Amino acid sequence: MSTQDIIDTLAGIEPGSALDAIRARRLQARENAQKSYLSLFEPIDAGDVSLTERAAVAAFVTGLHGESSVATFYRDKLAPNADGARLLEAIDAEIARGRTSGPYGSYPAGPLSIENTAGLIYRVSAASKSALGTRLAAALEHAHLLVFRPRDAAASDMKALLDAGWSTTGIVTFSQLVAFLSFQVRVVSGLRTLAAVNA
Repeated sequence: MSTQDIIDTLAGIEPGSALDAIRARRLQARENAQKSYLSLFEPIDAGDVSLTERAAVAAFVTGLHGESSVATFYRDKLAPNADGARLLEAIDAEIARGRTSGPYGSYPAGPLSIENTAGLIYRVSAASKSALGTRLAAALEHAHLLVFRPRDAAASDMKALLDAGWSTTGIVTFSQLVAFLSFQVRVVSGLRTLAAVNA
């Protein structure tokens, strides 16, 4: 189990530094972010989402975000697994295929429809599907939806995950994981920017 604060580690925050003092002002937020990381990536019981699946999804999501220090961390979590090298090769190919900007998608008809924006509807390639397996392929497609097209999420997307072998509990855990990673990437990026400005 990790004892060092993961956001501090990823952002390169040293104890006693100015950024350490900034984070200390929001101690509860700091502690809750660490607890979230531990429960999602170092759980006592992985339950319906294996540690390998968690690391694979994290490598994909952080790769899409392009925050290199965070992406490297999760790649390093995945690499030692029995299938790590094979999965990373497929994930790298899918990051290249899925990289885009967002958010985009369509709102229900109404005043927000003016903000509708077309964008990539991502699907895992046939070659990567055989390497990833049905569950992970479905997970990557859904993660891409949550990162770039959250307004388009529908019941049919949940059904695709269920059909791929995900349980409802697994889908909840997986969705929490993607949300946490998006939060973590933004916090680390912001802290690194602050560090650069104050250097």
